[in-house]
Amino acid sequence: MYAIVEIAGHQFKVEKDQKVFVNRLQTEEGKKVSFDNVLLVADGDKVTVGAPAIGGAQVSAKVLKHLQGDKVIVFKKKRRKGYRVKNGHRQALSEIVIESIVASGAKPAKTEKAAPVKKETKKAEPKAEVKAAAPKAKPAAKKATAKADDLKKIEGIGPKIASTLVEAGISTFADLAKTKAEKISEIIADVRGNHVTDTWPAQAKLAADGKWDELKKWQDELDGGKA
Repeated sequence: MYAIVEIAGHQFKVEKDQKVFVNRLQTEEGKKVSFDNVLLVADGDKVTVGAPAIGGAQVSAKVLKHLQGDKVIVFKKKRRKGYRVKNGHRQALSEIVIESIVASGAKPAKTEKAAPVKKETKKAEPKAEVKAAAPKAKPAAKKATAKADDLKKIEGIGPKIASTLVEAGISTFADLAKTKAEKISEIIADVRGNHVTDTWPAQAKLAADGKWDELKKWQDELDGGKA
């Protein structure tokens, strides 16, 4: 006859008079202890399986002695960090001998738990007071700007030059009309090509005044902005 029973968090297959090493129990040496979390009992061809435990089944044992297991080396290493830690560990165990296995009718036994393992805990360092961050000031709203004009309507201005002028703050015909040709040349100096800006302020003045027919007649006479 044998049984599968849970003892101190581990499952064991036990028989009568068998000695078993289990995690350290709180029961003193020489005293008896019972375990009722029996998962399976087999008596010859008769096998009883619990769901998960068998009601009324119990395994009784006697604590022979408390001892420590073999030393286990725990080695930790981090590559290229110069970090190496070596520790030894000996598990606290209890040696018990199985005295009887009861398949049914046993009284509930007190739950035996493994003795808690003391761990060194570091004292929590006082947390630095975190000052409430002052709310960030919202960026000032940008002033409404006049609707941009299509500067490409000026003879000699292409898409690249138009975007460069807008980035420089010249987005309307009126702005372009107020800007000197020399200043315009400086603004578009990085734009590839040979650009003649002499007539651009005058063309922009006609466009700003709405004199499109006069502007169109003049542009027919221009070649790339040059008369």
